[in-house]
Amino acid sequence: MNRHTRLAGLVAAVVAVVGAPSAALSTSAQARPASSVSTSAQAVSARIPALAHWQGPKPTVVLVHGAWADASGWTPEVKRLQAAGFPVVAPSNPLRGLNSDADYIHSVLERISGPIILVGHSYGGAVITNAVRGDPDVKALVYIAAFASDQGDSLAGLNGSALGKEIPAVPVVPSTYPQVGGGTGTELTITASQYPSVFLDDELPPSQEAALAAEQRPLSLDSVTEASGVPAWKTIPSWYMVATGDHAISPNLERFMAARAGAHTVEVDGPHLITLTDPGAVTNLLEQAAVQTCQ
Repeated sequence: MNRHTRLAGLVAAVVAVVGAPSAALSTSAQARPASSVSTSAQAVSARIPALAHWQGPKPTVVLVHGAWADASGWTPEVKRLQAAGFPVVAPSNPLRGLNSDADYIHSVLERISGPIILVGHSYGGAVITNAVRGDPDVKALVYIAAFASDQGDSLAGLNGSALGKEIPAVPVVPSTYPQVGGGTGTELTITASQYPSVFLDDELPPSQEAALAAEQRPLSLDSVTEASGVPAWKTIPSWYMVATGDHAISPNLERFMAARAGAHTVEVDGPHLITLTDPGAVTNLLEQAAVQTCQ
C-alpha cells in the first residue's frame, strides 16, 4: 500500500467516523423560525430602494472565501459593493484549521472600525461562525452556500450526515505538507478534471473553469475534522443563500442549517460557486442584510 492510498483511506475513515454523530440531522430537527423565505432569484436580484436613501457611512463588508478557492472568487461582488459605496475587505482565508482560521479572521475584524457585515462562502461559513467572538461591530452574518455550523459540528460530520450524503462526496486527493514548527499535515485538493462539474456545474467558459481548478488552494484535513464552537448566529441576525444546484454541499443540508440558524433565507438556482455565476443575486442579498441591520 503506497502513501497516497493510505492517506485516501484516512480521509474516508475520518468522514465515516466523524459523520456518525450528525447522522440524525433532518429537516424535522429543532430549528429557529426563519425570518423570511423566498424561492425565487427575483426576490434577491431586485434593486434595493433604501440604498438610494442611505444616510451616513455604510458598513464594511468582509468577504471570507471557502476551500479550494481564494479571495479573487469575490471579485464580482467586490466591484458591485464598491460601486454602491460599501468599504470591502476580502482577506485570504488560511485554510489550515478551523480554529486557527477563525483566529485569523477575528484579527481582521479587530482592525476594522465601525459596523461590519460578515460574509462566508462554503467553508468560510464555518469560519465566520467562529470568528466573531463577541465583537459588537458585527451586525449581520451572511452565508452563501455555506456551513452554518452549530457547536460540536465538524465539516466531516455535517457532510457525513443523512442530508449531507444526498449528494456524492467531493472528489478530493490527499497529500502531505510540512507544518510550521515541524511535523506533517494532510491537505485535500479537488481532482482538477472534476472541479468544473462539482463547483460550477460547467456554467462558465471551459478556459475559466480550468484556470480556477489550477488555482485552487487546498484545505487542511484539520479544517474538516475540528469541532465548531458556540455559533455567532445564535446572537447575530443571519441571512442564507441556498444554491439549489450545489454539488459540493447538499442543498437540503444548506436548508437545514439555514432553518436551524433562523436565517433570512433565499434560494437561487446555481452551483456551489454561485459567487461567480450569479454575483448580482449574491450582492443584493448582502445589501439587504446591510440595509436591515445598519440603516
